[in-house]
Amino acid sequence: MSEGGMESVQRPASNRGNKGQNGQHEKEQSGSFQMPLHYPRYTRDDYETMQEWKLDCLLREYGLPITGDVEEKRKYAMGAFLWSR
Repeated sequence: MSEGGMESVQRPASNRGNKGQNGQHEKEQSGSFQMPLHYPRYTRDDYETMQEWKLDCLLREYGLPITGDVEEKRKYAMGAFLWSR
């Protein structure tokens, strides 16, 4: 350790940003919630009419579970993303 200086900390290597066999960037799969840069801006009406494949994509993007029928997914998405007024 040096006097009055800052100590360098080495971070462990990460897979983030590494290219896989097909040349595509691999995404770390942690199974935990990850907040993308943009919060979804759908209304209650949007969620109530959203197609199941779109709900699946939205929930997957945020690392949330995509189990259950379409009504359960809608309720889950509304609970996760809509703010009470």
